[in-house]
Amino acid sequence: MALSELTKKQVEGILTKFCSERLPVYLHDELRLGFKFRENSVTLYEERPALAESRTWVEIVVAQFRFQPKTREWILFWTDRNSKWHKYELIEPSRNFETLLKAVHEDPTGIFWG
Repeated sequence: MALSELTKKQVEGILTKFCSERLPVYLHDELRLGFKFRENSVTLYEERPALAESRTWVEIVVAQFRFQPKTREWILFWTDRNSKWHKYELIEPSRNFETLLKAVHEDPTGIFWG
């Protein structure tokens, strides 16, 4: 089930602000943050120029937030080196998207930002 338009707009606003504030402007030629929606999830990613071709940007996933319509909660996921998603166990699912985004931002384990 896809996210409602209202929920999508709210999350889009939160992530747009997060992505623009997380990185200093002087790094925007070297590093960008973005996100994309797919059905009931949104994936946060980092973009860097490819090593071989500086005009090509490579996406590196950071985190995924999945919305559970039945409980109306968001669940946070991280990805391993094989691109397999795992539930982030250090924070409970939450109805507040920003609570999970804060966990990604603070990243006490280094699992999201390395």
